[in-house]
Amino acid sequence: MFDFTDRDLEESHDIRIIGVPFDGTVSFRPGARFGPAAIREASDGVETYSPYLDAELESLHYADSGDLELPMGNVETVLSITREAVDDCLNDETIPFLLGGEHLVSLPAIESVFEKYPDLVVIQLDAHADQREDYLGVELSHACVMRRVSEFLGDENIRQLGIRSGTKHEYNLMKSFGTLTTFRDEDLEGLVEWIADRPVYLTVDLDVFDPACFPGTGTPEPGGIDWWTFQRFIKAMQGVDIVGLDAVELAPQLDTSGCSSVLAAKCVREMLLIAANRV
Repeated sequence: MFDFTDRDLEESHDIRIIGVPFDGTVSFRPGARFGPAAIREASDGVETYSPYLDAELESLHYADSGDLELPMGNVETVLSITREAVDDCLNDETIPFLLGGEHLVSLPAIESVFEKYPDLVVIQLDAHADQREDYLGVELSHACVMRRVSEFLGDENIRQLGIRSGTKHEYNLMKSFGTLTTFRDEDLEGLVEWIADRPVYLTVDLDVFDPACFPGTGTPEPGGIDWWTFQRFIKAMQGVDIVGLDAVELAPQLDTSGCSSVLAAKCVREMLLIAANRV
């Protein structure tokens, strides 16, 4: 079994876990602020060995910095605190791994990583496009996070998988820039070729999973992926240069069985293992 809480930040480490318990802009059901704690708790019941990757978590050097202390009513301050934590991580030459929290927390992390790696590309797994210009007049919303990212990164440097919900404008935008791709083997091979040797930020909105296996999320969408599809994606990403990553949008109280939290913890395990490839 693996447990984040026994990983001392003072010890030498290559990957740093940062909890960002914020859900101040969610548009449907709140609760993602409890995601980091639920992932940590569920991790205690998950094996350290990944049979699909044939890799062992106990061989990695990672640490958990705990949850950031955030003022829930001030979005700009939350983003600033998150950005500072990721900046500190990169200054220490460690890979930041954020546990959300809602998807907006990815924005300052990607900004920080982009500043260090100007040829960065972003791979987004998600049920939603998150490409709105604003949501009810608010530009800093989890529904707009990839639009904000594209403004400094460029749409041509983003690839989105699992999208099955969005406005007509969002779909036209994604089609025009070719950001949409699928989990078919040939498309995953093409994705890896497109990445080439460029650094990657991987953002996984856990509502990419079908609600049948992951009901614990604020905005569930029918038609999502299952665990085996995610594992095929992870296997394809095993050789790319991951320099930052996050797992967001677990709302554990919406799944009283606890299965969503366990699935999230297993996702984190697999993501840790592929991120370790570059260190």
